[in-house]
Amino acid sequence: MKHPSQIEGCAVCQIASGEAEIQGGALYEDDLWLIWHAAAPYGVAGWMTILSHRHTPGIAHFDDHEAARFGPDLRHFEKVLEEVTGALRIYTASMNESSPHFHLHMVPKHETMAQDARFYAVFGLQGAAQRGEIEVDAAEVNRITDAYRKALAANPPPRH
Repeated sequence: MKHPSQIEGCAVCQIASGEAEIQGGALYEDDLWLIWHAAAPYGVAGWMTILSHRHTPGIAHFDDHEAARFGPDLRHFEKVLEEVTGALRIYTASMNESSPHFHLHMVPKHETMAQDARFYAVFGLQGAAQRGEIEVDAAEVNRITDAYRKALAANPPPRH
């Protein structure tokens, strides 16, 4: 269903409205957010993207409802991702440069990472995978996506 704020021709809006497919499908969706695993080739197993349904360029442009829910919902999404992946923490970034549509990356950080990546270098692992420099086990990606989908279905973000 198309949200009234979606813009014709916006590829991200087409994903949010269901007009375009997401590799692996949506792992979670509610009235505001849509979450999916980053597409192959994978830089990190469990690299998730959260997208707002409403066409908005970033957090500074959230309406009051989105702003009120964003912090508590993101905390919940990341806590569940930590539990499912066993990550030490979740790295979070939202540049919103590839599209004029809010999206945020949640990337599990483990003790050991490909290419010994730390800090901002973790976000470069997606490019390393695209260049064929690293390979992430697709079975592990499938295990995590299935577990994350099930965990969020059983325990969605609390509504107060």
